[in-house]
Amino acid sequence: MTDLPTVSYDEGRTRDAAELRRLQECSTEEIRLVGRIQSHGILFAVDDSTGTVVAASANAEQWLGLPLADTGSEMLAWAMSHGVAVDPVRAELDGTAYDVIAHRGTSPLILELEPVIPDLEYVRTGVVTAIQRVAHITDPDELRIQAARELKAITGFDRVMCYEFHEDGHGQIVADEREPDMESYFGLHFPASDIPPQARMLYLEKRSRAIVDTDDPGLGIRTLLPESQPIDLGITELRAVSPHHLQFMRNMGQASTVSFAVVAEGRLVGMFTCAHRTQRRLPVLLRRALEVLATQVGTQLISARQIQALRRQLEARERRAAVVAPLYGRADIADALVRGRRTVLDVVPADGVYLRVDGVVSTMGVVPAPERLDPVIDDLGPSGFVSDALPIERPELAVEIAGVAGLLIVPLSDDGDRLVFVRGEAAREVQWLGDQSAANRDTPLSPRRSFSAWVESVTGRSLPWGEHAQDAFDLGADIRTALLSRAQAELAELALQDALTGLHNRRFLDERLSQVLAEGARQVSVVFLDLDNFKAVNDTHGHELGDAVLSTVGRRLLGAARSTDIVARLGGDEFVVVCLDVHEEEASLIAQRAVDALREPIKVGDVIVEIGASAGIATEDGRPTAAQLLDAADAAMYRAKRAGRGRVSR
Repeated sequence: MTDLPTVSYDEGRTRDAAELRRLQECSTEEIRLVGRIQSHGILFAVDDSTGTVVAASANAEQWLGLPLADTGSEMLAWAMSHGVAVDPVRAELDGTAYDVIAHRGTSPLILELEPVIPDLEYVRTGVVTAIQRVAHITDPDELRIQAARELKAITGFDRVMCYEFHEDGHGQIVADEREPDMESYFGLHFPASDIPPQARMLYLEKRSRAIVDTDDPGLGIRTLLPESQPIDLGITELRAVSPHHLQFMRNMGQASTVSFAVVAEGRLVGMFTCAHRTQRRLPVLLRRALEVLATQVGTQLISARQIQALRRQLEARERRAAVVAPLYGRADIADALVRGRRTVLDVVPADGVYLRVDGVVSTMGVVPAPERLDPVIDDLGPSGFVSDALPIERPELAVEIAGVAGLLIVPLSDDGDRLVFVRGEAAREVQWLGDQSAANRDTPLSPRRSFSAWVESVTGRSLPWGEHAQDAFDLGADIRTALLSRAQAELAELALQDALTGLHNRRFLDERLSQVLAEGARQVSVVFLDLDNFKAVNDTHGHELGDAVLSTVGRRLLGAARSTDIVARLGGDEFVVVCLDVHEEEASLIAQRAVDALREPIKVGDVIVEIGASAGIATEDGRPTAAQLLDAADAAMYRAKRAGRGRVSR
């Protein structure tokens, strides 16, 4: 399918004063209280309690003040007295057959009469078949194009377009099935004022709208009701059209139109408009059936978008997880996020990214210098910020970081940590349904004269962030969670780590040794080491140098032990090596390597210190607890001390 570009249309930027006036003028028009109907039909308003005609279109004013039964049509009276008529009732009035639509929910009650169209009966239109043909389509673009094609075949209109309404109010033509000699409007955009807010709201209440003749001035409604009680024609079929809109249609070469709302989750998301170059009218029952087709399209669009959203969410989650996962380990934060194999730019495409964590700034790609970007970020405050038009929305900031049009700031903490994505200007062209300028209008409030494609150059904006903005804030939440977990893990590790040497501490040793002994599946030996003559080092050179010596001792013990052994500092100058899956003889070799390593002089600055160590070994045989095993190794160490120091004892 043709892939239409997504365009963010900023109302405050693109609309000039005249467009704002047009939108305001259109939005204040009382389209429900227009007081006229299209002249091909008849309208009666009837008092519910008396059956008296209290209002009538000008072509039926002779019935004003008379009971509805006096019209001579029993079916008219029957239609009014029998509930809400979803489908029309066939009746004859003054020798003409009409489809009668009764609106029982209004006050007064309203009857509309449309002349029957004998050569276009509902049974020959194939609406059900059309619904079946589109029911299997899951791609939104293909669905709307195929539905427009079906509508054209059913209605016989020259052109059938499908509109999509964007979040900012403007629309885009996403399907255009037309006769070969007609100019294509596919992909063109149109301003919000073409279909003003109150008209869109009415489409939620009444799902179709037919305009039979753009040259029809309409018929007034004669009424016996007071001026303070105008008749609400909002849900009627025959409601007349504003002269402005009729001129708009004539300028487009349209003599007749019929439109069907596309509603998704209670919101008007689009519309099918059938247009004909000569007068053409569809029977009301056919319009009802085509409303069902449009409803089917709306339902399928909901499903398709939900599926697309779920698929996209899963893909985005996978990308975020791949980037954030290293943070749960010991990876450097900047390396993981902006210098790794996968970076945050794989989650949120941008020209560059700026990361500030704990006051340290890292960048990747094209990013303004930190001394320029930092003040802008800080000026925007601690909350998130999204703009794809910084020179337009915040020119005072844009001038400080020239070249940046898109800015997306994600807070990572309350202390100023930030993840910032930047994009440069992406000048692009937007094709509009007709020149939007005053040159294409008789007056600033007039409709456009021509609707040929008109190209507008859009500057001062980056590519729109769109769904990537949410991706960025979701990524920020994931990063915050990972950093919190990492900090908690580091705190937990510190609680089990000796701060001076980096070795495990007494708490960890007790917990881990108890766990291993409880499992009972591994052979365990413990080497207990105590430094010789270490007190003299502190007394002679001070505790600061003594701490440096202890730190060196820790590194040497790690070098003497195996990677599977547990090396811990109990406190002071006492150390323990837990040897797993070894016999006592093998543990003795490990203990001897440790003692030999500590005989080597230790240099701290200009001071050379000579110390040694005595070691005791104990195995788990007959010693079921960690305390008993450590006591036995401690006792063996003291035997080594008494035997002359610098040796290993069992």
